[in-house]
Amino acid sequence: MGDVYALRRANGDWFAHEVNGRLHLPLFHTVHDAFMSRLRNFEMLLFQPVIFNARMLEQLDSKGAGDNVDFSIIDDPFENLKRGQLLARPQVASLISCNQAVSDH
Repeated sequence: MGDVYALRRANGDWFAHEVNGRLHLPLFHTVHDAFMSRLRNFEMLLFQPVIFNARMLEQLDSKGAGDNVDFSIIDDPFENLKRGQLLARPQVASLISCNQAVSDH
């Protein structure tokens, strides 16, 4: 399993969209998937793909945003972002830590 990517602006803001009154931060399997999805969604053009790691997850939590943000993994960058697979915060943390363990070896 490789890294997980999210979209972030130069000022540090994350791209998230609203689904049923909650913010969803889409995560991508590859940087290519993130770029393809970004090209299809005008509101994402100011954002760049970055590796989403444990430090970034902690930053969301420290800003108090962690409880207000849901995560979704986007399997097909050409699909609507609202069709991503919903991930609970512990699943995201586990996915990131598994990826970190793999890259450490």
